Formats: sequence, structure tokens, C-alpha cells
Amino acid sequence: MTDAALRDADTEVRDGMRISWDVPVSMSDGTVLRADIFHPVDEGRYPVIMSYGCYAKGLSFQTAYKAQWDRMVQDFPEITEGTTNKYQCWEVADPERWVPDGYVVIRIDSRGAGRSQGVQNVWSMQEIWDYYECIEWAGEQPWSNGNVGLLGISYYGANQWLVASLQPPQLKAIIPWEGTSDWYREVFRHGGIRNGFLDLWLPKQLAMQHGYGERGARNPITGELVAGPETLTDDELEKNRVDKVAEVRAHPLLDDYYQGLAPDWSKVTVPVLSAANWGGQGLHLRGNIEGFTQAASESKWLEVHGLEHWTHFYTPYGVGLQKRFFDHFLRELDNGWDQQPKVTLQVRQIKPGDHGSIAGEFVERGEDAWPLDRTQWTRYHLHGHDHTMTLEKAGAPAQAEYDAAGPGVTFSSGIFDETMEITGPLAAKLFISSTTDDADLFLVLRVLDPIGREVVFRGAMDAHTPVAQGWLRASHRRVDPKRSTPYRPYHLHTVREPLEPNEVYEVDVEIWPTSVVVPAGYRIALTVRGKDYEYDGPTDGGDNAAHRYPSRGVGPFVHNDPIDRPTEVFGGAVRVHTGGEHESYLLLPVIPSQAR
Repeated sequence: MTDAALRDADTEVRDGMRISWDVPVSMSDGTVLRADIFHPVDEGRYPVIMSYGCYAKGLSFQTAYKAQWDRMVQDFPEITEGTTNKYQCWEVADPERWVPDGYVVIRIDSRGAGRSQGVQNVWSMQEIWDYYECIEWAGEQPWSNGNVGLLGISYYGANQWLVASLQPPQLKAIIPWEGTSDWYREVFRHGGIRNGFLDLWLPKQLAMQHGYGERGARNPITGELVAGPETLTDDELEKNRVDKVAEVRAHPLLDDYYQGLAPDWSKVTVPVLSAANWGGQGLHLRGNIEGFTQAASESKWLEVHGLEHWTHFYTPYGVGLQKRFFDHFLRELDNGWDQQPKVTLQVRQIKPGDHGSIAGEFVERGEDAWPLDRTQWTRYHLHGHDHTMTLEKAGAPAQAEYDAAGPGVTFSSGIFDETMEITGPLAAKLFISSTTDDADLFLVLRVLDPIGREVVFRGAMDAHTPVAQGWLRASHRRVDPKRSTPYRPYHLHTVREPLEPNEVYEVDVEIWPTSVVVPAGYRIALTVRGKDYEYDGPTDGGDNAAHRYPSRGVGPFVHNDPIDRPTEVFGGAVRVHTGGEHESYLLLPVIPSQAR
């Protein structure tokens, strides 16, 4: 094949599939997107599984993300069984797992990415309207039975919520796997604090922008350039993409810019299987749980697992869930999916003796609702005088002060006499004061072994994640009373209300959900600090190789933008006030042992 120009699709039969490469899909404004389509060999009408996003559809998983691939198949060699793995791409379905079961698998490069023309504008409604047109196009093709399902991880999961809320008629079911559903609170800012993920992630996408051409990779199957065919200059590439970092910097509050990217949950009515990751602190957790709880669909399920955020998408466990769901809703098979528990949790376990970075053991359990109906909402009251937290109120007023540039202050429970499970959303009510007119609060729930060593887990994007994390900029403390609950405060982020230095303020901090069974002899701790959590254990070894970013505890979700966090404002001393009229506490979702 030559790469002189984009041309009409080439079709070939190989590895038990009829494959059409670079199929043109014209948008209403004349822009041409390109799709790779994997059909069953036999003619017929089949349900469609589609992914649409900015990662080039021809970029090999094994080549572009070799460290992640190697670790994944080392832990789960069964991923390589029953497939040639030639068509594995980053964060999308392996067609060899689906086509033999009577599905058409479609991968589409979004506007301005990979083989698709146009100006690239990631995380935009332009992409979502294009996605809508692609769904309708696929559902009307002669090889389609009119049932389109959406499947993919992260970027390929996040955009499903938005396009589902537009209600394309051909869309019949979605599986957003470890994505996001709130761009302000989960992607661009955490608790109002600017998240640096965008700055780290965007440069990596340049090699997948349409026009990167000869400087980029080639499709190992076709030999075509994955971001071609033409090779543009840096200036030309820059003109063909929207500067998303500049846009986000220009909108520090939750204004109309972000409201336009908010799904209308009342219109998300298709069947949903939402899959989240306990270790997805910073991106791949909250949005999937919020999507499950907020979507109007009468047919919706939640699954939460652990390990790296790409792993279980490809394991027999993950693919098995996906197939049973789509078989039921796209192929209309009576396979028992309607008896599936509404919530499936892989509950994290800690074995006595575990400390440091552990692989994480899990026990699968079905539940009827989220949060769990039998949750015992338990307050651990903070004590400023001795930095403890107990079930008893603090009593006499006290305070614990920390330097915002330092390690913060840690409040520890007593040693547990028996096992305790913590599963669900968390929150903290704090009374704080600052020597400046604002303060960024970073909250970390931790588990400590009998001699005080922290237990951490392999997370979605970091090898050393704590049990749970939460964030809040104190000047963003105003909450929406209609959408808030004691266990999930919902901050408006529409106005900045500075602090009066040294005055005490009540703040409610959302801590992202978690699940962990803490053994007897261990204890928990809440750290309140003025900067990102940092794992202080060793970071060498194989766990780090499985992640794309430094594994110091937060992965790419750093909050170190000097423009957003000037030292003169966020570098002061902060006090946590306890006792008396300032009863600061941590709210935990404790699951009674006799009912587990």
C-alpha cells in the first residue's frame, strides 16, 4: 500500500475477519473522519461496538505502550490466549475477541487525530457531535442490525456519557470503562485546585495528531502512517489544534465553558455498565460512580475493580462482563444478565503482614445499591492536642497547625481490635484558619500496619496509591445544598470567597470513594496537608514499569501550577481547629462485618 493520499477504504480478509481500513465517514460540515471496521466474514447484519477518540486507531498497544503491555500479560497471560494480539490498540477492544461472536467492531479517529481530518479540539462538544453522527452512520449501514454499543477506556469512556445524553437513535447501550463524567471536578481541577494532568498528557498526544505523518508511528498491519498521510510543520500542527491548556487557564471557575461539557443526566437513558477503579484517584473513579448514580437509565450497573486502569478491560473477567452485557442488550440474548447484581465490587483486602506496595487482593461481592444500604456512617472526631481521631468527640478546644509547604498534620486512630471494612464515599468536615487569604487542602486517608508503615496499592495510574484522597480550595467552600449529602458534599465552584487571615471557617471536603478491609492490629489515619501526597517508600522495581508517570502516589495528577498556586497565597500556615464549637471529623462508610 502507498501512503501518498488518503483514499477509499481497502478491504481484506485475514485472521477470520473481513477488515476495511480507513473507511471515510463524512461529517455534516464536510470534514472526513476515518474508521477501521472489523466485520465477520459472512455477510449479514450485526450489532456494532464502536470507539471514537484521539488515540490513533492504528497505534499498536505492544509497541507504543510496551511497559504496560509487558506487565499486564505477565500478571494475566490468559490475555494473549485465543487471539493473535495483532490488532490490540491502546484502550479499545481487541476485535478478535468480538468479531467471532457476531459483532462488527469500529474504531474511529476523532477530528484532527490519527487519520482523520480537521482541527483537533480534545474534550469538546465538537467531538461529541461528530460522535453522534458516527453512531447514526454506523447504525444505518447494510451490515448493521441498528444496535450500536460504545466501549472503551478513559478518553473512550468519558465521551460516552456526553454523546448518550444527546440520545442518538441508533445508540442502544454503553460501557464507559474508567472514564470521567465531570470535566471541571475530575479532569481540569480537583476541589477547585488546578490539576496538572492536562499539561503532562497533551504533549504525548502530538505524535497522534493528524499531520504528524512521517515523524510518527506506522500501523504494524498495513504499514500506513498512524497520524498521516501528510507531514505538517510544527506551526501547521499548532494551527490545527485548539490550545486546551490556555482555555482551561482562562476559566478558573465553573462557568459556561464547563457547563457546556456537562452531561444532561436526565437524558442518559440507554442501558449502562459503568466500570470504575478504586485506585483511580484523580480521574478514573469518581466520574463512573457519579454516572451510575445520576444517569436516568432504568437499566444501569456499576462495577468497581483495582490494579492499573487498563488491565481488567482486557482480562477474561473484564471481557466476560462486557460480553454478557452487550449480548443481552445488542444481541437480545436471554443470558441471565437481568439477574446481575446492580453493583459488583472487587473489595480490596489487606493480609496481615502487608505493607509497602502490594499487588492487592480482591474479593468479589454483589450489592443492590451505591452507597451500600447497610452502611454505618461513622464519625471519627479529630483531636488537635494529640493528633488522634476517635469515635468520641474531642471535647476541649484545640488546634493542630502545619506549614502548607510541609508534610501536613496526621490524625491517627487507635489500633483496631477487629477487622473493619470501609466501602463507599467519604467526606470530612473541618474547621480551618489560614495566615493568608486562602488555603489548598489535600486530604489523604491512609492505612498503617502494626509498626506504623503505610499500606499502599497498585493504582490506576500510580504504583503506590493511598486508600483515598480528597481536595478542596478553601475559597471554593460553598456547596450546593440540593445536590450535597453528608457523605458527598457538592461544591459549586462558581465564586471565589477569600478567607480573612486567622479567622476560622467551616469547610466540607469530598474524599473520593474507596473500599478496603483493614485487619485487626492495623489503624487508619487522616493526613491534612497543603500539597500533593507523596509516598515515602521505595519506588524502584517492576511496579513502576507498569505506569507511564512517576509513582510517588499521585501519578500525573499533580497540583503544582505556580500560576494557580502562588506561594504568597498558598504557602502560609494552616490550623485545623477541633473540639468545642469546632468539631472537625472524618465521615467513614463502615460496613458491618456480620453482614458482609
